Amino acid sequence: MGGLQHIFEVIAHNGFTDISLLGIDNYIKDIQNGTEDFPRFNLPEHAGLCTAGAPLIGASVVACYAAASLTTSGDAAGSQRSLANWEIDERQERLIEQWAKAANLWEEDSEQILTEAFGPMIAQGAEAKVYYREGDTSVVKERASIYSTTQKALDAIVLHNCLFPETAMKVIGFTRDKDGLLRIVLTQPYVNCLRYATKDEIDKMVFAKGFRDNRNGEGVNYISDRLALEDMHPANVFIDVLTRKPICIDCIVKFL
Repeated sequence: MGGLQHIFEVIAHNGFTDISLLGIDNYIKDIQNGTEDFPRFNLPEHAGLCTAGAPLIGASVVACYAAASLTTSGDAAGSQRSLANWEIDERQERLIEQWAKAANLWEEDSEQILTEAFGPMIAQGAEAKVYYREGDTSVVKERASIYSTTQKALDAIVLHNCLFPETAMKVIGFTRDKDGLLRIVLTQPYVNCLRYATKDEIDKMVFAKGFRDNRNGEGVNYISDRLALEDMHPANVFIDVLTRKPICIDCIVKFL
């Protein structure tokens, strides 16, 4: 925790200046080369963190700092009030935006930029806008958070990568949409879908990963000793044309 605490102190004293950005970049490199561990994750999850890319690691550092600084401020004021998720989320979003702009990871007009670079928008749901050019091996998504805090939304990408490395997400930047929602811009392998997976096929896949059904066999939610895995319905789990095996493109995953 010493390395991360040092980064927190540098941010507190300097904001997101060159010295802070350099400190965060060096910490990211230490995580990627295995000389530092990010305290939130165990060893298998650490691999998912590295796969998610340097921008996600940096955003996770900033999000953790945002929550820690709120707690410290409350303690200094002698307050015992528990912080609401919206308070944590608001500060995490604001500081991630500040950091991303300073680190050149922010796009003001991402829809136009992504369309020009990666192809037209082919799908849009409550959680993500998807861009794809025919023949490419990856899609690009603008992913909005459906989690209670931005940190949990970042965690979800890490945990997805750990559980489903064949469809690992890699963060490339951040933006806000026309409604002002913070969106995480990421790439993900394109999946050629043969058909939707059945519940039985999904059950077998997640049971093999150590999960059990959390809805008495009637739902699409699962738990393990450490994680909750939700929204595993057929529209999020396909049978891949090449492997003929179920492959998860999206889900809700979080720590218990």
